[in-house]
Amino acid sequence: MSSTSTTAAFDTRVSAYLQRLERSMDAILPPASTDPQRLHEALRYACEGGKHLRALMVYAAGETLGVDAERLDAAACAVELIHAYSLVHDDLPGMDNDDLRRGRPTVHKAYDEATAILVGDALQTSAFEVLAISAALDDAQKVQMIRALALAAGSLGMVGGQAVDMASENLTLTLAQLESLHARKTGALILVTCQLAAIAANASETVRNTLEHYGRCIGLAFQIQDDVLDQIADTATLGKTAGKDLAQHKSTFPSLLGLEQAQQRAHALFDEARNAARSISGHADALLWLADHIQQRDH
Repeated sequence: MSSTSTTAAFDTRVSAYLQRLERSMDAILPPASTDPQRLHEALRYACEGGKHLRALMVYAAGETLGVDAERLDAAACAVELIHAYSLVHDDLPGMDNDDLRRGRPTVHKAYDEATAILVGDALQTSAFEVLAISAALDDAQKVQMIRALALAAGSLGMVGGQAVDMASENLTLTLAQLESLHARKTGALILVTCQLAAIAANASETVRNTLEHYGRCIGLAFQIQDDVLDQIADTATLGKTAGKDLAQHKSTFPSLLGLEQAQQRAHALFDEARNAARSISGHADALLWLADHIQQRDH
């Protein structure tokens, strides 16, 4: 399937992209019957459900740059594997200690803590495997993608953000500190979706910079939106425990800015992202659709 056609709205192709992702994930994860069976059952359990917004960002950015979907599959799968691993570990008692994820028991509740730790470990390594074995990418692209994803997921990115988040409980952060925290914890993995698509496209530095600006805006807006939803939505809607931020005495954008100003800040960032998308040479309908889709989410 070529993703260069922009004659129809992106949402008409979302189901096809999600099917591609499902096939890629099914191919990279060992069957549930593989020994050790309990571990592989839990691996697949951890990857079920979810909105797959990060994978859709890879496809949307790639489509905007005229990249065939075959060259985006590995990157879309890799970011979802890293995201799934991060959720499994974040939910552990030593981290956020949550019992509910995607509307059902977290992995350590459905199985046990040791299995959940191993599931996260295996998902993380699988993310780099799927990039390394892709037949649709050349060696230089594989190396660039592996490095970009490693930086986004490591101590300077997502993992570092989680460490700062845990250390910040019961503290009142400044707005700049809070934005820096979430640029790593949440934003890094959203930003890298744009970077991976740009690598697949062999995009120019100018295009990469513009696409990265889109990703940074979406990443921060997404986190502000998460903070708002944690305050105003219920557990059934969110699919995870509502009100956790307040219970853990964490600084949030609503707590620093007020609910209305936090919502306005998110709206402004979504608008800034859309402006960045429109300035990229080519068709930006996919990125524009995605910004609208994320902005309208309720969980």
